[in-house]
Amino acid sequence: MTTALVTDSTAYLSPEVVTARGIGVVPLHVVVGGQERREGVDVGPDEVAEALRRFRPVSTSRPSPQAFLDVYRQLADKGADAIVSVHISSDMSSTLGSAQLAANQSPVPVTVVDSRSMGMAMGYAVLAGADLASGGASAEEVADVVRARCEGATVVFYVDTLEHLRRGGRIGKANALLGSALAIKPILGLVDGAIVPLERVRTSSRAIARLEELAVEAAMRAGEVDVAVHHLDSLERAEKLAERLRSRVDALGELVVVELGAVVGAHVGPGTLAIAVSPRA
Repeated sequence: MTTALVTDSTAYLSPEVVTARGIGVVPLHVVVGGQERREGVDVGPDEVAEALRRFRPVSTSRPSPQAFLDVYRQLADKGADAIVSVHISSDMSSTLGSAQLAANQSPVPVTVVDSRSMGMAMGYAVLAGADLASGGASAEEVADVVRARCEGATVVFYVDTLEHLRRGGRIGKANALLGSALAIKPILGLVDGAIVPLERVRTSSRAIARLEELAVEAAMRAGEVDVAVHHLDSLERAEKLAERLRSRVDALGELVVVELGAVVGAHVGPGTLAIAVSPRA
């Protein structure tokens, strides 16, 4: 049996990695100024960041079931006997529903996994699944590893403003922070697939310092970890944060700096910093 992996563009895996591992990627859609485009294909983070700064309307939409079915068929044609399809949290997007509809028509069995996550917290899980699949593991074994790695991951992030999350309806319990949004810098987390407020900090420098502490604490609890520092239009801050983490996380596997794509970027806004800590065990 040959098991193939599919994910969506919010895993933020590089084209080189995707090609080398034979992973199928279905792009989510972003609507900028009334024009619908595919993340990573027709639109990138720079354009979204600029649109948000200019207060141009930006929204997102899920791919069609046909987009997933096309990828499933392509992988089946290449010899896949089964597929594990891993996607952004269903609390944040309806993408999973499209994957499930397509799975019902796929020429080979498809196991659809709700990652309850996003970004490289999901991406590292997909890579772990691809590694296992390359060794001949069954779809069930691959899906179990993907779920376990997603569940074990920690995602914390800082946003310059909650306004973009509020407009996109993705803020969840963080609504409680809105009344004092101008006076605080929120630290948010991804808990069971939903965005929740963790702490309130008075300045951006303190918020970033606290973000670092939370990531280090998560890494210390987990043993060997892979870490990703995400950002939107804030590369210098992200690189400095990554270097500090490199010196502080003892059992560090891979550490990467990855810019958030158009879809997540549309909801969090420019200046966002996020850290994904993904335990290997």
